[in-house]
Amino acid sequence: MIISVAVHGAPYASSAARTALGFVESALALGHRIHRVFFYHDAVLTAAEGGVAPQDEQDVQAGWVRLQRSHGIELALCIANALKRGMLSDAERRRYDKPAATVHEAFTIVGLGQLVEAMSASDRFVTFQA
Repeated sequence: MIISVAVHGAPYASSAARTALGFVESALALGHRIHRVFFYHDAVLTAAEGGVAPQDEQDVQAGWVRLQRSHGIELALCIANALKRGMLSDAERRRYDKPAATVHEAFTIVGLGQLVEAMSASDRFVTFQA
């Protein structure tokens, strides 16, 4: 089964990113394919390059990065939500003449069309709210 996922909650203010990560890991272990994970609203903060997880908490970003690297899963950030929260890829940094990129390289900034495409290309679309 092909699955796409949307995450809506901030990484440490809600359980959405952590729960979605567990779901994706379980789906992969069962042999399903993850088409795309779309981070929306405050969930785009999951990609913050400068964030450091407290030692007594799960490093949610590290889990997503590990899955992206080991399974090639696209980790997509909504461009509108990313930009207004100061989340810039290197391309967006250059486009807006800002001093530094703030998005981890494992994540990509995309438009809402990628969310629609993920829905149509998948057998199931699962959303994790804040």
